[in-house]
Amino acid sequence: MQSKALPGFRDLYPADTALLQKIFDVWRAVSARYGFEEYGGPPLEPLELYTAKSGEEIVGQLYHFEDKGGRAVALRPEMTPTLARMVAAKASDFKKPIRWYTIPQLFRYERQQRGRLREHFQFNLDLIGEPGPLADAEVIAAAIDVMRGLGFGPESVRVRMSDRRVIRALLMGAGVEEEQLGAAYAAVDKIERDSRDALTDRLKGAGIERPIADRVLDLAEIRGLESVLGALDEVTDGELIGDGLTECHGALANMGLVEFVDVDLSIVRGLDYYTGIVFELFDANRSVRAICGGGRYDDLLRALGGIDLPAVGFGMGDVVITELLRSRSGAPSTPSRLDVYLVAVTSSDVPEVLRLSHALRDIGIRVEYALKQQAVAKQLKIASVRGSGRAILIGPDERESGEVVVRNMDTGTEEQVPITALTEDLAWLGGRETP
Repeated sequence: MQSKALPGFRDLYPADTALLQKIFDVWRAVSARYGFEEYGGPPLEPLELYTAKSGEEIVGQLYHFEDKGGRAVALRPEMTPTLARMVAAKASDFKKPIRWYTIPQLFRYERQQRGRLREHFQFNLDLIGEPGPLADAEVIAAAIDVMRGLGFGPESVRVRMSDRRVIRALLMGAGVEEEQLGAAYAAVDKIERDSRDALTDRLKGAGIERPIADRVLDLAEIRGLESVLGALDEVTDGELIGDGLTECHGALANMGLVEFVDVDLSIVRGLDYYTGIVFELFDANRSVRAICGGGRYDDLLRALGGIDLPAVGFGMGDVVITELLRSRSGAPSTPSRLDVYLVAVTSSDVPEVLRLSHALRDIGIRVEYALKQQAVAKQLKIASVRGSGRAILIGPDERESGEVVVRNMDTGTEEQVPITALTEDLAWLGGRETP
């Protein structure tokens, strides 16, 4: 029998799950503050849903098989095709813009590396039906606020933002032909990973002559909004083409978030369906792969679902965030601590422990007790190991007097509390109010 999880898959122990839940809580809290609604979809989809978007070459990256009905199916590697289908099916039912988010588990049969597994949970947030730059800014702001909610400031994480329309205009202004744009985008995307000589050779292989290749790589190194706008001054209608990027940047400034943002023309995103502003979020030290990536994809819903609606969104996985949180704190989060451990002094006290445990659980108190008779000292030791804030000792004397001993497990102090008051006045629990 196999003794460990499959390559690229994880066993999530309670501490791992607690940290994951912390991330989920922030994702959901930020989404709610921005007015986004949660949706979901099936983990198994027709294979053609993904090949229609990405081509047959994606099949090698999928967990796919033929089901018992003879259908070619795949575990979902992403949510955008499912989103497109769902929006197309009921587009007229929804007030625009549509603000949706989801937290699916996704699967890809890819090479493992730091920050990338073969399964992960991903926060997808999409704003559909609004073409303007304020929608782009809204989505980028939500991504930033997730990181702020997890305790990261602008010194720790950076949004690198660009615009495919701007890059296209500058590349064509530099002499790149329409059919050469794909190769030029790929070179721009790799400007920080590969040498200029290697990139120049690839551009030459795509038919781009050396002088034009040099201009392409120079464009890829432009940083800062003013420098981008300066480059656009040399392009026909450059000011108009740069308006979207300028307005989005200004909106983030008005929100007080621009200190997180770097305008960076090397960001193009590898997927061909992006049509406007694109962005990636990294840790400032670039110690791991991108935390999230996204942008505007105004034509994709029409291609996938037959519904012509502009859209902007991003995907943010849990794996990189988990690494960043662990490297910052030095240890995984621990599960939520227990509120109360009930200690039965004798076996005759068990019925009262059971009654009280259920009464406390009914009002939302986290309670545990021994499932077999044990010495009081051993029960108190378990209470300490469980991280319980309080231990309540119930013995024959306590049942007769109607008062129990409540021990503060942090300080060791004790107080007498009437049994009948335990579920009515929670002062003994450290000020917690009854839900």
